[in-house]
Amino acid sequence: MTPLLEARRLVRAFGTRQAVNDVSFGIAAGEALALFGPNGAGKTTLLRLLAGLLKPNSGSAAIAGAALPAPHARARVGLISHRTMLYDTLTARENVRFAAQLHGVPDAESVTQHALEQLRVADRADVPVRALSRGLQQRVAIARAIVHGPDVLLADEPYTGLDEQGASALTGLLLERRSAGAALVVVTHALSEGLAVASHAAVMRAGSFVRHEPTQGLDVARYAAEYRELFA
Repeated sequence: MTPLLEARRLVRAFGTRQAVNDVSFGIAAGEALALFGPNGAGKTTLLRLLAGLLKPNSGSAAIAGAALPAPHARARVGLISHRTMLYDTLTARENVRFAAQLHGVPDAESVTQHALEQLRVADRADVPVRALSRGLQQRVAIARAIVHGPDVLLADEPYTGLDEQGASALTGLLLERRSAGAALVVVTHALSEGLAVASHAAVMRAGSFVRHEPTQGLDVARYAAEYRELFA
């Protein structure tokens, strides 16, 4: 299948440290990559390259053939971070609606309401973000990331701070985006949650992929044991 999101030999260094080292992969529409690895493996740097927020030292990334970080390619990306980066004096609704308006979403008000309902935070929509719990803030941040219906959704530890209800809503949302034809990359330390939403899984260590395969037929317990052996 033709990749919707493609990385070609991406390299990104910070000084002498190779944060991302010769990473290549492709994800077609309706596919999701679960990306695992220890802290410092380069996962967040890779997501920033794929979002067009960082330029690689070499290699390239593209969305439907459009090279990042071109603005028209970046506009097709939604990024969920473990840092919410919300405007804390604005309400949940205002944060999400502002993102919708920036992306030129028609009928931004109703689309905003739908996104808040998907994340089960509509009942707190008119509360200033600073008055919300960390978990509810994360739900608002996720709603903001998906309000424009991105073709590519990048999620960096998206389950951080979420309770059971929030985690369930997020998993449902990720599966829905896959069904709608989006390409997903989900960075998480939770192997079972990542494998549950993914069509492919990869393990990153020292900036490189050391394992990359389809998830079909994978046994979660065996995969977890083999993962632990990699970093023993």
